[in-house]
Amino acid sequence: MADLSKFDPNSPGLLSNNIFGLPFGEDDARLVLLPVPWEVTVSYNNGTARGPEHIYKASLQVDLYDSDTGTDGWKQGFYMKEQDRQLLLRSDYLRKEAELYLKFLAEGGDISENDFMRRSVDDVNKGACKMNAWVYDQTKSLLAKGKLVGLVGGDHSTPLGFFRAMGEHKGDFGILQIDAHADLRDSYEGFKYSHASIMYNALQEVPQLKKLVQVGLRDFCDSELDLIRNSDGRISAFLDQDMKERMYEGETWKSICDDIISQLPRQVHISFDIDGLDPKLCPHTGTPVPGGLEAQQVYYLFRRVIESGRTLIGFDLVEVSAGLDEWDANVGARILFKLCNLMVKSNV
Repeated sequence: MADLSKFDPNSPGLLSNNIFGLPFGEDDARLVLLPVPWEVTVSYNNGTARGPEHIYKASLQVDLYDSDTGTDGWKQGFYMKEQDRQLLLRSDYLRKEAELYLKFLAEGGDISENDFMRRSVDDVNKGACKMNAWVYDQTKSLLAKGKLVGLVGGDHSTPLGFFRAMGEHKGDFGILQIDAHADLRDSYEGFKYSHASIMYNALQEVPQLKKLVQVGLRDFCDSELDLIRNSDGRISAFLDQDMKERMYEGETWKSICDDIISQLPRQVHISFDIDGLDPKLCPHTGTPVPGGLEAQQVYYLFRRVIESGRTLIGFDLVEVSAGLDEWDANVGARILFKLCNLMVKSNV
């Protein structure tokens, strides 16, 4: 265990320490965060590949008292692994190829008539496969060491390998997805492992994923809605408009949370796309959408999930953009701290 006798939790976070200014190494931390700096297939704004490093920097400003765990949470040890620079460089390179291809599509190009563009799409898809395999290997290794694990993206394509490793290690589970988008598209824009396809791919490739519960959806297409309606109950979607109208007509957020939680199995992974929040909290995220949830609403939901007796087995926080200022990273760091504390609380 780390020696906390000389650590002052009331002092400013030290750059010489790790995430949130905490004095833990990987070996003595109970929860390890895996940064995945990847945003190759984003279809609107860039910047999420730099999300992990900006969250890390902003985390030094987060005070260490948590309303749900007091001081007992961080004392169990939170640690973020060093960012893989080669993965980031690969993301930057492939992102340029993807941008050329997306511009080609927007101008009405036909990929069947362009060998260069076909090779670009193939390069991106192969690169995404390698990224998925890397995340799987990293997660599997950490789980084998008995660590609790959280992933910090990057865009929302990043946690597929995480889901695979978690399913193999933990068995059947459900995903509680906070998101403005359904992410149920099949090979969006020609990219098999697109950020817009993460939940479609998870349902196809992770047999232990028995239930997907989506909260906050407000931007989706016909095919995604058809998939939800024809999923035989494997997908439950709580649309932002429907939840708001229920509250406008007198229902409480507690009642809606009860409905959400009733759809979840005993083991739960939280997949938190920050654009599920009101965009005032994440203005520079990849694809912001009007509407959305307040941070405290989401915290209340997560706390109720744990109080229901369900176990939080993992989480990912994705689509936090670097932006032109530190606001997005500041919000992201505070959400990450809450997720870390709830994770250790759920695994007493």
